[in-house]
Amino acid sequence: MKITDIRVRKVTKQGKMRAVVSVTFDDEFVVHDIKVIEGEKGLFIAMPSKKSSDGEYRDIAHPINSDMRGVLQSAILEAYDKAAVPEDDAAPEA
Repeated sequence: MKITDIRVRKVTKQGKMRAVVSVTFDDEFVVHDIKVIEGEKGLFIAMPSKKSSDGEYRDIAHPINSDMRGVLQSAILEAYDKAAVPEDDAAPEA
């Protein structure tokens, strides 16, 4: 399974959340709402989740092993670094 597209939407003024990402695999399957979060040790990804009846958040989709999580996180953070700043935050042109 290969990552064939990553779409990054940077966000501002949302606490520690820096972006919301959609990742496409093999041009056939997409996972939306992966979050890029600023943590104490730097950026990391949080998989899409929903709140269960007991108040816990549970991932809707997630990598099965740490190797795949590492591949996914590296690809997402690389795309995040290359993504444009939202127009609202862009510096005015001189």
